[in-house]
Amino acid sequence: MRSARRFAAPLPTEYRGYPVHFSSPDPRDNATRKMQAGVAGEVDSRVDVFSWELFLRTSLGARRAANPDLLDWLTFPEQQLLEVTSGEVFHDGLGTLRADRERFAYFPRDVWLHRMAAGWQRLGQEEPFVGRCAEAGDDLGSRLIAARLVRDVMRFAFLIERRYAPYSKWLGTAFRRLDCAPRLSPGLDAAVAAADFKTREDALCTAFEELARMHNALQVTAEIEPIVHGYFARPYRVLGSERFDAALRAQIGDARLRELNSLQGAVDQVVDSSSLVGSPISTGRMRAIYGD
Repeated sequence: MRSARRFAAPLPTEYRGYPVHFSSPDPRDNATRKMQAGVAGEVDSRVDVFSWELFLRTSLGARRAANPDLLDWLTFPEQQLLEVTSGEVFHDGLGTLRADRERFAYFPRDVWLHRMAAGWQRLGQEEPFVGRCAEAGDDLGSRLIAARLVRDVMRFAFLIERRYAPYSKWLGTAFRRLDCAPRLSPGLDAAVAAADFKTREDALCTAFEELARMHNALQVTAEIEPIVHGYFARPYRVLGSERFDAALRAQIGDARLRELNSLQGAVDQVVDSSSLVGSPISTGRMRAIYGD
């Protein structure tokens, strides 16, 4: 932006030992840029200047950012809400930035309940498949599904603590900072490192039961037994996540959300593409999946 160029000339070439200038895009991919020392004159700091209103509209979409209803909230990816509400505020003379950040600080209660119900639905869909793949001799498939379940438990932990989750590159780093990470990490770490199904199943069961105890501690539903059990006549164990799904749906006050199937989770629970969920135009169009 032209306004950003006003910052270029007076900027120092270095700050606290770090170069301020960024190189031109790498010709091999026309994208990668690196900090570059020893540059004289005007620097390219990669500083962009936005009004707060433009930044908000660019992140969440113009109409939805202005006055979102509950279905709109289902189309807001966590990574975009985190972008809007995180970061230090150094000055807000008009007060508009702080007010909007408070408005988007976290999901409305019914949206939060719906997201958790959908999260249990995701876990319930695949928790038997770790054992089913192993039973069929597909250890690679068992590992893959275990890793997906670990990721879903990690994202669920953010919901439990009412904090927005970042996208995949930062998910592990941010997860380690959660209060519940020391309780969940042993099972999750062991599950992704396991070399055999029995060790993998034991580790996942440990994590599932801990997540169920965390759910009960929220006291948003009647207490649900946080114990794994056999999966019909199959030789493996599951938590039975559908129990939590049903209990949460019963607590949703808004009729539209309560009547949605949990398979119709929020946009970043049904789409696994950072590019798509990072586009407010694309996520806005996905409101159609909620029948509106």
